[in-house]
This record gives sequence, structure tokens and C-alpha cells, in this order.
Amino acid sequence: MMQLKVYNSLSRKKEVFESITPGHVGMYVCGPTVSGESHLGHARPYITFDVVFRYLQYLGYKVRYVRNITDAGHFEEEGREAEDKISKKAILEKLEPMELVQKYTNLYHWAMRSFNNLDPSIEPTATGHIVEQIGMIQKIIADGYAYEINGSVYFDVEKYNTDFSKLGLPYGMLSGRNLEDQMDATRDLDNQEEKRTHADFALWKKAPPEHIMRWQSPWGEGFPGWHIECSAMSSKYLGDQFDIHGGGMDLQFPHHECEIAQSTVCHHKTPVRYWLHNNMITINGKKMGKSYNNVIKLTEMFSGNHPLLEQAYSPMIIRFLLLQTHYRSTLDFGNEGLKAAEKGLKRLWESYENLKKIEPHTNNAKDKGLDDKCVKFIAEFDEFMNDDFNTAKVLANMFELAPVINGIKDKHISADAISGATLQLMKEKMKIFIEDIFGLQNIQEQGDGKIGGVINLLMDIRKEAKNRKDYVTSDKIRNELIELGVQLKDEKDGSMSYTLA
Repeated sequence: MMQLKVYNSLSRKKEVFESITPGHVGMYVCGPTVSGESHLGHARPYITFDVVFRYLQYLGYKVRYVRNITDAGHFEEEGREAEDKISKKAILEKLEPMELVQKYTNLYHWAMRSFNNLDPSIEPTATGHIVEQIGMIQKIIADGYAYEINGSVYFDVEKYNTDFSKLGLPYGMLSGRNLEDQMDATRDLDNQEEKRTHADFALWKKAPPEHIMRWQSPWGEGFPGWHIECSAMSSKYLGDQFDIHGGGMDLQFPHHECEIAQSTVCHHKTPVRYWLHNNMITINGKKMGKSYNNVIKLTEMFSGNHPLLEQAYSPMIIRFLLLQTHYRSTLDFGNEGLKAAEKGLKRLWESYENLKKIEPHTNNAKDKGLDDKCVKFIAEFDEFMNDDFNTAKVLANMFELAPVINGIKDKHISADAISGATLQLMKEKMKIFIEDIFGLQNIQEQGDGKIGGVINLLMDIRKEAKNRKDYVTSDKIRNELIELGVQLKDEKDGSMSYTLA
């Protein structure tokens, strides 16, 4: 079997994967900021690295997969003052910050289960590791690469770059930006007048009087910066240097760049061997963002309750569509592509179910050419996955095998055309890759799309009842859906959404 090769964003090339400790892999993936509902953009990294996690286990590695929860310290990059997203949203929703965090963490976990993602080995939270973050900041200050001013602490990017460039570890090594570009383009907008240079970033922020989330520190009451949390948690659970760090391409700069600098100062070595980044998604050809009004929450995706959606889409359709494209390629979401993915997944699953029913008829293949072709397609499953996790090519081979499987099932192809050994190999490998590695499930059994359509119909009827002031009918629909495990939510704009218990 060929060795696993991964595309390392740091070297900008494919490299043979060799774990630091033979037989073991440490992998850290940046998790969500739980200040709101997870949206379609969150689906790609977590499904991508779920498959990476599954495949590494298939190869025999014992994997410690750490995926954090950002429940403090992620600055809202608007205006000149740093503003923690959690605190801001808690005020808007009139909730305690941890109440808000729990609400959206529960929704996030529900979405991950819906996608059939495996749980990470460890899921640490930023608020649970304030002590570790303060400890790292103290060490960075002691080594001369951070400074405190007015109760806030900033990382000295220029000093770091001057010293570590000599060691071949410049700031910007991951994103490929030079410091001058970053001084102009940085989006860290925390009290610029406090910082020595524009590129310096906050490790700790002094909490203004109105700020809800605050902790005691050597520099007064405040809250951590966004970047320091991942350095603190990854090193705590995976060591000073670990194998894989994953996330979306949008995190390369500044987040991952800052992680490298902080951790390198603390541990005197680069923190990660292989940096893996998934590409972004677009919606109908446009970048997903508030300005385009095309951010689709996962609850909206599963229910079809969004103006850009023509119907509800099962989580498995989204998972399948993502796997049909290599994780480093851009991917556009639109109704046409989603419907095609729905048909494709049903077609694949039908052939998979047909395969389970076929019994071997002969030890020797009557059609040697067809038998050899099937063996080749199956052997390439591993070959393609070992080439930087190319799920798209594996699925393409499965669709090449589907007509053979269906042909044997429908008796258009002789049952003894392929050998019993090849048939058994096909059954084993299809099961492993479809269910165990790709994590796919039968959408017809789930029935998510149809359920979503029925719930949408009931929500429309409820909305009409409310407009007529028929609150008896409105309450009856809501209460009976709750009994069935469907929680309705009335939005401020008059629309409704739902979540499944």
C-alpha cells in the first residue's frame, strides 16, 4: 500500500505523512465560536476533518482528535474597540453568557450528530482554560515578545519577526504574507493607539466596566484574545509539537499565523508538522456573507426554511455533496447541485443495498476483463485516499462499480462474471468506505427531506392561524410538534425555524 500523502499548507506541497510518535496521531481542529447558530460554512471543515479522523483510524493510528469550543475571546472585528462576540450576543438575547454558550453549543452538537460526525476525543472550551492562557502570556512577556499597556497585553510581531526570521521561522510563513503587507492589511482593530505597531495582536484585553465576561489576571480584570486559546489548549492536550492542525483557509491569517508565533516563542519549536486547510464554499456563485444576505443556518438547510432554498435537504445530502469535491477545492452550493447530490446518493445507496443481496456463484470469474476492472476500481479506493484524502475520486470509482452491481442484481450481467473473492472484496470495501470512513447513511431511511417538508407545511399552517388570530390552532400545532421532538422558534422577522430533539 502506498504511503499517505497530505498537502501541507506550510510547505505548499504534498508530503509523506509521518507521525511524531509511530502509531499515534495528534490532531487539533479549530472549533466554532458559539455566539450563534452554526451555518453552512461550518459544515465543510467539520465533515472534512471527521473523514480525516476516520481514515487515520482505518490506517491503524490511535488518534487523539481535539476540537475546541470558543466560548470567550473571539473579537468582533468591527469598529476600533475589541468586542467579545459572546458578550455582545448575550446582551442582545438577554441571556447570561454561559446560558447563551450552552444554547448554541447544544445546537452545534445536534448539527454534528445530524451529519453523523464522530465526537472528537477531547472538546475543550476557552473559558475552561483561562489559567493555561494566562500562563502562556506570562511566558511570552518574560521572553520579551509581548508587552502590557493599560491592562491589555499585545504580542510584539515586529520583534518576533526580526529574531525568528533568522531561524527560518518568520511571521507570515504559513499565509505567505510579508510583515509590511500585514501591517497594511491586518484586521485586528483593538485600540490601535495602544499598540506599538499595527500588526501586533491582543493576547489579553482589559475589560471595560460594561463587559460581562471577565477574569482576574496579573494585568487586572479582562478576557483572553482569540488566538491564544488554541495555542494553550492544543499544547495542553497534544504537547509542544503535534502532527496535524486543521481548519478552513480563512483561518490561515491571522489566526493560525498568530498561533505559530505564540507557540514558537513558548516552546522554541514550530507547534505543528502538517497544516491542513479546507477551501471555502460559495452560495450560488457568491461568497457567503451577511452583506449578500446568503448565510444559511444549518437549521434552515435541514428544514428548507430559507429564501434561497427550494426544499429541505437532508444532512446526508450536504455531507455527500462535500465529499464529491476534494476538500482543497472551492465548492458552490445551490439548489441544482444539492438536488443532483440527492439523486447521486440515492443511486449509490441503491447499488450498495443491491450488492449486499448478491451471493457468490463461482470461484473463477467468467469475465476476466470485468473482474480485473472491478478489482482495480476497489484497489484505487485506498490509493486515492492516500493521495491527500481524495474522496471525490473514490466516489467516482463507486459510481463505476454501480452499473456492474446493478447489472448482476437485475441479471443483465451473469452472476458468475466476477469471482466470489472479488464480490466479497467489493462488499467489504464498499461497507468500510461508505459507512465507516465517509460516514454516509441512507437518506431514505432517515427521511429528513420529507420530514422537513411536512414540518414546513405545518409551520405555514401555524403562521396562517396566527395571522387569523386563531391561537388555539397555532398553539395546538406547536405543542404537538414539541411532543414529537420538534421545537419551533418564532424569529423576530416573523419567520419560523425548527430543531429536532
